[in-house]
Amino acid sequence: MLSLETRRVLVLGGTHEGAELARRLAGTEFADIEAITSLAGRLELATLLPGRVRTGGFGGAAGLKRYLANQQIAFVIDATHPFATTISAHAAEACAGEGVALLRIDRPAWNIPPGTRWIAVDSMDDAAGALEGLGRRPFLTVGRRGLEAFARLEGVRFLVRLLAAPAEPLPLIDYEVVVARPPHSLGSERRLMEAHRIDVLVTKESGGEATASKIEAARARDIPVVAVRRPPMRNREAVAGVDAALAWLRERL
Repeated sequence: MLSLETRRVLVLGGTHEGAELARRLAGTEFADIEAITSLAGRLELATLLPGRVRTGGFGGAAGLKRYLANQQIAFVIDATHPFATTISAHAAEACAGEGVALLRIDRPAWNIPPGTRWIAVDSMDDAAGALEGLGRRPFLTVGRRGLEAFARLEGVRFLVRLLAAPAEPLPLIDYEVVVARPPHSLGSERRLMEAHRIDVLVTKESGGEATASKIEAARARDIPVVAVRRPPMRNREAVAGVDAALAWLRERL
């Protein structure tokens, strides 16, 4: 069992919320605690964050449990992507084993504008199957790891948005890459879709304000949105944003 006098917080980051949390924890209000931000795969963010940053995996739930004990972590705030189910499950197991308080930041779901041509699916494979007959210029905003499901699709030219330029060719027959980091304005999303003649948007149902503008831009262009449903996070204490997470932390310090 860890002592709450430790005043050391581990932030599982790699998201807009994780970066904001790191910045807020580096402020004067929390000067009496040490925050560590963990980035599993977003190494390009390491130099952009204040405070102590670690990169790479933990080695599963057992490795994370050892890390919590060795670093005397008193609190863990899981601000990972809504689809990062593996690290969230490992965090729940490790924190339970070490008696560490765990909080999950769950982004609010998008408010889908009326009239949006919304097509909800359960997986990337389902999303690839749903594209048949919908358009020839799909806009993929599903991240690098989800692209294999679209590898065999012919007769379409993908626009793929990534957070960093890919080091290797993508597993797609015909594509173009645009590199950009959220948040994205409604105006920039509309201009991008118009310039590339986008006729269908493919996304993960990740929610949050930073990427909501693409949904409104798709509705304005009257193009279908193929959205992979968010996986459920069960048995977690959760809040909707950074302000609520900091309030949770204040109550325990």
